Amino acid sequence: MLQSMIIGIDIGITTTKAVALEVDEVPSREGRIRKIKTRAMDAVTSAGGALGKIIAENGIKMADIKRLIITGAGAAKIQGDLFGIPTKRVDEFQAIGIGGMFLAGKENIVIANIGTGTAMIEARKDSIVHLGGSGVGGGTILGLAKRLLSTSDFNGIMDMAAQGNLNQVDLLLEDITETDMSFLKRETTASNFGKMLDSAKNEDIALGILNMVYQVIGMLAVFAAKSRNTGSVVITGNGSHNPIGKQVLAVISEMTAVCFEYPADAEYTTAIGAALSRVFPEH
Repeated sequence: MLQSMIIGIDIGITTTKAVALEVDEVPSREGRIRKIKTRAMDAVTSAGGALGKIIAENGIKMADIKRLIITGAGAAKIQGDLFGIPTKRVDEFQAIGIGGMFLAGKENIVIANIGTGTAMIEARKDSIVHLGGSGVGGGTILGLAKRLLSTSDFNGIMDMAAQGNLNQVDLLLEDITETDMSFLKRETTASNFGKMLDSAKNEDIALGILNMVYQVIGMLAVFAAKSRNTGSVVITGNGSHNPIGKQVLAVISEMTAVCFEYPADAEYTTAIGAALSRVFPEH
């Protein structure tokens, strides 16, 4: 039988995610986290749809819900309580920090949260600091693909990129030098889209877009880690499970000796952090 529940909802620009935790429960990372995601055009519809879906899929009753904790870009558009349930708001960066520490099982981490854009956060037990970030992220992939490839279907973009040849679009070091430079190998990108051959196919362009986005994110994450004297970065958000993105980050990791970590349920980090914010009142 379910106990009283707290539900964390991350109302994003393109996707809304929700998680449900029992009030008296501080779950283990190995335990079950009830979670769902949905899409809608506006914040209230997104939050309502996420709430309804997590209730329906997990046998939760409205009376079981003690509190909603909302965060994300759309949270500010919801005033007062949602559906008569006591509703608290938590800063998105705080939620990412809390959720990231929980999923990583550490209390001193740097997080790169890849969503529509990318945020860099330092999370410690006693403080969470937004280090900065970039407008480059998943939204960049979709926007460039819509213009350059006439598609905004993410799965289709990934399928094309898997067949792409980066040498057709990127200027590589081997195009301009016969030797490695510093810690950079000759196959390293010297300029994203700096070659752009007439023979480049849509598959090559798709791979070039993904490579550029994740190289920007990866190097920003490396700079953030080094500025905080740590050798690892926890990758969270929707972009954390992109297989081509992971390959790009793996190359950067090898070059810079900064390790990228991918915790389970990383795309739900912000919603998990919102739900767990009750456990970390100092944040």
